[in-house]
Amino acid sequence: MAERTWQQQRDHWLGLLRSGNERAFAQFIDKYKETVFLCCRWLGLREDEIEDVASEIFLAAYKGLKGYRGKAELGTWLWSIAYRQAVSYLRKNRRHLQLEDEFQNELAGSEHDEPIVVTQDKEQTKIIWEAVERLPRLWALSIILHYREEKSVVDIAKIMRIKKNTVKTYLFRGRERLKQMITATLGENIDVDN
Repeated sequence: MAERTWQQQRDHWLGLLRSGNERAFAQFIDKYKETVFLCCRWLGLREDEIEDVASEIFLAAYKGLKGYRGKAELGTWLWSIAYRQAVSYLRKNRRHLQLEDEFQNELAGSEHDEPIVVTQDKEQTKIIWEAVERLPRLWALSIILHYREEKSVVDIAKIMRIKKNTVKTYLFRGRERLKQMITATLGENIDVDN
């Protein structure tokens, strides 16, 4: 018997998911729970809120699986659900448009000068990701989606429901701010475009 191709395995798994197979859905949750938690954290949910919102996200995904047609990768599709659910939660449970207000406040600029001594590439990578955490949330989310999750500008635009040019602007400004922060911290230029 010939082995199934990756595509056939994926299609079989999607078929099980769409049919409501509990075991397949448990695997789906295990595979994507860290991605969902990451999205929630980057949008500013507190740790005590993340579990509840993640449950809502996976419930929405479960309900939406029958309509999933594979136009986007499954992970990208789930990111868009996670983003919408988390933003919806923030809007319902916090002041209206808090994300946009925080974004504007952070644009006004707050400098974080924490001297960190780096001796290895691994430590430099850690410093870069710590610096990403200090960026305005929408810039940071764009950078995480692009560099850590390897999403395209088009996919990020779909997930965040913004224009491609806005994503490009967030990525450009985020990289520029990262360069400034890291140069100030380390006293040397580091290429954050890679």
